[in-house]
Amino acid sequence: MERLATLRSSQAVYLVERFEVPRPKALLGDQHLRQLIAVIKRTLTETGGGTFQTFRLAAAGSDSAVMNRLGEELSRHTGLRRHDDDGDLLVRLRRASDHVWEALIRLTSRPLATRAWRVCNYEGALNAIIARAMVQLALPEVGGRGQATLVNPCCGSGTLLIEAGGLLTAHWRMVGFDDSHGALACATANMAAARSAGLIPGSSTFAQGDAARLGLPDAYADALVADLPFGNLIGSHARNTMLYPAVLREAARCARRGARFVVITNEARLMARSIAESTGVWRQVDTRVISQRGLHPSIYRLVRL
Repeated sequence: MERLATLRSSQAVYLVERFEVPRPKALLGDQHLRQLIAVIKRTLTETGGGTFQTFRLAAAGSDSAVMNRLGEELSRHTGLRRHDDDGDLLVRLRRASDHVWEALIRLTSRPLATRAWRVCNYEGALNAIIARAMVQLALPEVGGRGQATLVNPCCGSGTLLIEAGGLLTAHWRMVGFDDSHGALACATANMAAARSAGLIPGSSTFAQGDAARLGLPDAYADALVADLPFGNLIGSHARNTMLYPAVLREAARCARRGARFVVITNEARLMARSIAESTGVWRQVDTRVISQRGLHPSIYRLVRL
């Protein structure tokens, strides 16, 4: 279980226990209650014992009489205090079928997507797991040619480059640009925390710059990644209509032939139109719709022709 807690591309890891019961009330029966307590104690033991002090019970009707009784029993037998707002040990109950319920016990006190390097929170920051997946999609095969470069327009608080640092070798350099002083200060603080933790083997630079005019040499980048403004928390749709085509043109100028450009945005129609206008410059490899904070943005993978 300790090794599972080191996974970097998973949102969370749970131990799952199945109960052949028609409703959660049956979990209060002696046999099923002992089974649930046993799996929770196993989690406590195999994750180091002192990791958890409180627990949170997540289920439909978590404030019902049945759930309150169940919470009291779990607290009495495990020694953990129930704290449904911010408990360390998350216990989720969900229906698997008409006569089967599952208990999911999370193996870490916080989701794996919560990174220790994030010492500066920034509005609209990209989920670290999504950022890591985007970098994996962007990485090209770079062989026999010295140093390689990853460019990140609209770098925000640095999530993409920091997650990239955990995947790239020391011969990579990373360059991030943003037009916000606040975002760059946040990115610099987060990168420093990641570097002090030994997560960044290569060089990294953040600079103030317009994503449509980066000032980089032609054919400079081996890969590019960008979390473009959705027009909700950051930016606006009106501004995006001008920004998106300009970003694709500038990225094409900076990219080597064959370089990949991986972009995430919730502006699906605008992005499709911008890609169509760049025919002959970018080839769209695929599009993946994901879920993030109630939105369903898409990740686009493009290749420089």
